Amino acid sequence: MNQPITDSYLPIVVLVIAAAGFAIAPLVMAWLWAKKFSPSKPGPYKNSIYECGLESKDDALIQFRPEYYLYAIIFLIFDVEAIFLLPFAVAFTGLTLGASIAMMVFLLLLVEGLVWAWQKGVLTWV
Repeated sequence: MNQPITDSYLPIVVLVIAAAGFAIAPLVMAWLWAKKFSPSKPGPYKNSIYECGLESKDDALIQFRPEYYLYAIIFLIFDVEAIFLLPFAVAFTGLTLGASIAMMVFLLLLVEGLVWAWQKGVLTWV
């Protein structure tokens, strides 16, 4: 009988070629479109930096304090943990002893993180 060949790499090769085609074809088409319909017109206005409708006056590299990021990350962490406290508060009277101990450990870790952030000075906005 005619058994199908199961160890053929032809389907894999076809899929790899199709994947490469799907990745490369839009790039080639965009490049051809730019060459045909978008001729290069360099000039002082076209080569100037444009951002938010304002002409840039100073150096674009400004130093940003990382404390703002830490403050935002701490806020997100405690905000998400506050969401986990809601089911605990709703089902407080019906919890078993194991669930209550697990929630108390969770609250202990939450308070420990808050104390750590406070001691490190992350929560001070200067």
